Amino acid sequence: MKPGQRNWSRKELILVLSLYFKIPFGRLHARNPDVIQLSKLVNRTANSVAYKLVNFASLDSTLKARGIKGAYNVSKLDKEIWNEFNNNWDELPFESEKLFVKLKKTTLEKLHNIDEKELPKEGKTRRQIIQARVNQSLFRKYVLASYNNTCCITGINKPELLIAGHIKSWKDDEKSRLNIRNGIAINGLHDKAFEAGLITITPDFKIKISSVVKKQSRSKIIRDYFLRYEDKRIKLPSRFLPAEEFLLYHNSEKFIP
Repeated sequence: MKPGQRNWSRKELILVLSLYFKIPFGRLHARNPDVIQLSKLVNRTANSVAYKLVNFASLDSTLKARGIKGAYNVSKLDKEIWNEFNNNWDELPFESEKLFVKLKKTTLEKLHNIDEKELPKEGKTRRQIIQARVNQSLFRKYVLASYNNTCCITGINKPELLIAGHIKSWKDDEKSRLNIRNGIAINGLHDKAFEAGLITITPDFKIKISSVVKKQSRSKIIRDYFLRYEDKRIKLPSRFLPAEEFLLYHNSEKFIP
């Protein structure tokens, strides 16, 4: 360690890792306003925060599979925080937001636009509601960032039109609700069709259309919005590929052949 440098703390690394999940891979650099903001909050340079982001990228298996390498001096604590996040999607993302708002001197309610009128004044129920809302907001940010704000079916790249959809639904797998690899960036129409089992995505990332939809092949709308995508490969995320286990579940349990 160079003179004047200090070790990264666990709390700082949790904040950096959460930022890694929130921003597209191509924006892990010191000029990114989000990187600059975090660097000021933790009293470090933007370059040092950006370098830590790249360290975490080197632990990302999806990037490794694409032949993309991060930095080489990943610390033991970097690895511990990475593994802890990947095995505890229910708690750690929320913990990172609590750290962030404390440094920013704001509240979770304000940061995530939660209306105070909808919340109990205090108590366990209030905390549970806030945590659920924050987690939903984080899941959307994480998934859309992985897909570079692009629909995996159509290629639409307007975030306002996109949903962070669950492959294995919220109610079917409580443990995987916040797992990024259980999410896809998808437009509203195809999200509804996916939920209804009218389309699916195979483990080799190809789109399949249900026979229920194919029966209406005379309709130009059906041809334009559904049948044209049959057997096409989805637009893959830059990080966190959809997990095979979730795709297999949707194929076998939800999809109507």
